[in-house]
Amino acid sequence: MASTLKILVVDDNPTILKLVCQSLEKCGELFTATDGADALMKAIDVKPDLIISDYSMPVMDGRALFDKLRSRKETQDIPFVFLASQKEIDDRLRTAVDGVEDYCIKPFFMRDLSQQARRITARLLQQRMEKEGGGAGIKGRLTEISLVDWVQTLDQGRKTCALMLRSGGEEGTLYFRDGQVTHAICGGLTGDPAVFKVLTWTDGDWEVDFQKISRERTTTMSTQGLMMEGLRLLDEANRDAG
Repeated sequence: MASTLKILVVDDNPTILKLVCQSLEKCGELFTATDGADALMKAIDVKPDLIISDYSMPVMDGRALFDKLRSRKETQDIPFVFLASQKEIDDRLRTAVDGVEDYCIKPFFMRDLSQQARRITARLLQQRMEKEGGGAGIKGRLTEISLVDWVQTLDQGRKTCALMLRSGGEEGTLYFRDGQVTHAICGGLTGDPAVFKVLTWTDGDWEVDFQKISRERTTTMSTQGLMMEGLRLLDEANRDAG
């Protein structure tokens, strides 16, 4: 099954539109619109998995676009992320709009938007895989969804599954039970060291199997603890190498 999600990006400023698309290029297949009316037609035609839209646009703003798509059965469930100022969120959006996936506060760093979008697309991809895939054979690339994003998504969703990884001829598997990494294998390593090893992988393949489980317990930390310690060790290694 293809892992790519369709993302519609909407902004009337061509410079911002280009920058946002550059920051999201590894998150999925991108489609663009320069105003709300254009976005409405493309959303109906493309049926994106996610819409990232500026809130303040002439003619049809982001709120009007959201409302029109919510009024159509075929587009009413498309998740939205609004790019908006803190004042717009506080005054008009947060208390008035239900069902918005997230907000990105302007001005924002493209790096932060990219990280935010990767977390959301990882969660949406997981939901789609569970709905359509049902089990084994669901694959993708670590350049599309990073390992950290996957682990955090499975943790937050309290999932039980196996996350199998391959990079540079090496293989590893993380076993989750209710979102916690309970067992890990990578070459001759098991438990915490195996988790720390695969966290260094930025390129390679992943495969999720929601039917594959393990009763073994080789890890000694929570999922978040493993992530924090693994990233700390990675930062130390990068500083030493530098």
